[in-house]
Amino acid sequence: MKSCAIVGINWGDEGKGRMVDLLTEDYDIVIRYQGGGNAGHTVVNKYGKFALHLLPSGIFHDGVVNVLGNGVALDAENLWAEIEDVRQKGVCVDPAHLKISDRASLLLPWHRDLDALEEARLGSRQYGSTKQGIAPFYSDKYQKKTVLAGELFYPDELREHLAELLEWKNLILTGVYGVNPYTFEELMDWIVTYGERIKPFVCDTGAFLRSRVAEGKSILFESQLGALRDLDYGIYPYTTSSNAIAAFAPIGSGLPSVRLDEVVGVVKAYSTCVGEGPFVCELFGEEANRLREAGGEYGAKTGRPRRVGPLDLVATRYGVQVQGATALALTKLDVLSYMEKIPVCTQYELDGKRSDVFPFPTALKEAKPILETLNGWRCDISGIRSWEKLPAAAKRYVEYLEERVGCPIRYVSVGPERDAIIIR
Repeated sequence: MKSCAIVGINWGDEGKGRMVDLLTEDYDIVIRYQGGGNAGHTVVNKYGKFALHLLPSGIFHDGVVNVLGNGVALDAENLWAEIEDVRQKGVCVDPAHLKISDRASLLLPWHRDLDALEEARLGSRQYGSTKQGIAPFYSDKYQKKTVLAGELFYPDELREHLAELLEWKNLILTGVYGVNPYTFEELMDWIVTYGERIKPFVCDTGAFLRSRVAEGKSILFESQLGALRDLDYGIYPYTTSSNAIAAFAPIGSGLPSVRLDEVVGVVKAYSTCVGEGPFVCELFGEEANRLREAGGEYGAKTGRPRRVGPLDLVATRYGVQVQGATALALTKLDVLSYMEKIPVCTQYELDGKRSDVFPFPTALKEAKPILETLNGWRCDISGIRSWEKLPAAAKRYVEYLEERVGCPIRYVSVGPERDAIIIR
């Protein structure tokens, strides 16, 4: 049995979905272990182009079992829409192909409402939420006020539980935000409509996974977002509300006793960021627009223009350390082909001093990037499939990054297609 986690090194949107899609052929099971529908994994394959938000990126491979673990924010409504979408394009999604942990909590309609209401209340101080209900969901989970997917099999107890939660939640909706309360009928209609649709996929995934481990099956863990959005180790409070680091994979998947054999960290060849919070290397104006357009940098979930900048080696090195990465996948190297000189952030300046250390989040707003430039290659590399055929300047860029972050770059992506990859 072998196990590997695919994780983000920076702020998310690094290209994890395409790496999971690529590597899945070497694994029997793919597991999403945290997060919800607030981020997108873009995959391009023979079925078309997809922006997956809840479905594991291994869903396109026949014979691979995909699992949504207990750590996932289970939005049954959006999950069902996603299932229907991929089915219409010829992808098989059935209970043998997709399994949902009975210990995963349901993200209910009021979680999305509360997310939007709180962002509106914060105004200019908002955290840049995607308004998918993630923060209210995880808050409720840790207050022990969510519904587990397994409760769908116990309708009488479920109705009683929902009634208790409804009384509590309506106090918040009406008393804090001054909006209309939910009725029990509205909530039950939602449960009947969407809960019943996903019910055939719900099972004891912990028992399933333990049995497959005993058989020697291989497992690929898929994370959402990146190290800098991790609740504990990211740029708090501009983080997600779950743990996006590889160390959480065994816990959020339902296999707490499993050890990871490998951690593949995914990092983009330049920096991007969706949402609020400190972003030391941010570019503005025409320079930013050109990079954004070259890379198609718009959020897979929100469509928002991503903030862009040169690769931040200080943040990347920190991400590698936090994730415990054993190898890296460098994506979108082809996007930089238009540049004659490629800027890279090698250090931060803080209080008049240069530093290689990623600082405490509060200090980031005062940090200034120290930039170096490398020669560009000024030619199209999207058709290249071997390391030897890359231009010398492109190879030097990869080797320079590898040296500075202290982790081998095993994969180099030069396009969005599944085969547009160079394996070193």
